[in-house]
Amino acid sequence: MKFTVVKEFKMSDQPKHGPPHGMEKHDLGGHDDLGGLSHAQQADLNQFKVKTRIGNEKYLRDHPEVECLIAGFLSDVLTKRPESIREFAAEYFTNPGLADKVESQLAGRQETLKQNRVIQSLT
Repeated sequence: MKFTVVKEFKMSDQPKHGPPHGMEKHDLGGHDDLGGLSHAQQADLNQFKVKTRIGNEKYLRDHPEVECLIAGFLSDVLTKRPESIREFAAEYFTNPGLADKVESQLAGRQETLKQNRVIQSLT
């Protein structure tokens, strides 16, 4: 007679943490399957994702020129609708006047922020 040892899966075995907002639990299995990662590994992965997202958001706040670059590029793509996005992107990002364009956009952005602060102080 053969006996198979079956580990009983309890709800208390589930991790006490959820994935970061907007990120799915890709590696947690179902009822009898823990998935590709242990609970500790999944917790570490979730923490890594949160730290990475926070780091990315801090970087983008410290470098508003990234937003200007992307917004300007997307605006031109949607306005001009080029046949070859790759060629258009290569020309766009190697344009010698791009730095001046971004500086101008940053100045406009700063002016808008200043105006918004004045308006908020009046209300």
